[in-house]
Amino acid sequence: MAATSSATASAVHGIDRMVGNIRTGHFERMLSALTAVGSVITSAEIYFEHDRASFGNSMMWLPVALGPVGFAAGVAGFFSKRAAKTALPLASAAIVANGLQGTYLHARGVSQRPGGWGLGTYNIEMGPPLLAPLLMTMVGGMGLLAAILRREGE
Repeated sequence: MAATSSATASAVHGIDRMVGNIRTGHFERMLSALTAVGSVITSAEIYFEHDRASFGNSMMWLPVALGPVGFAAGVAGFFSKRAAKTALPLASAAIVANGLQGTYLHARGVSQRPGGWGLGTYNIEMGPPLLAPLLMTMVGGMGLLAAILRREGE
């Protein structure tokens, strides 16, 4: 019975494993990689949605262009501590700023539709997706978090 209890007590699961990964620095590299993957996926989705709107505003190209930048910085941050502490936070800060700007522009787009905010949820559904740019902000936030976490082996 004692052997079973000690084996169960030494096993690490769930949140304890995640906290252990943060303490040992494994989580920093994983977030760098997730930032890279998230940047590409989000950028592709933004391209398709903005293409449907015929890129009517030239600012619609900026989040599409930031996707490859986030990807390159995330991959570099995965392999290099120096890139994780320099290039990744710069690219991630630009992505966060653009995501916040996009949220403002989407809210402005909803207000510029006939009836504006006065039509309740109709313009929110039919206008630019109000909260979609916050997905990009989240991807940038992951990169910023990766940049401040300790690196494996420190």
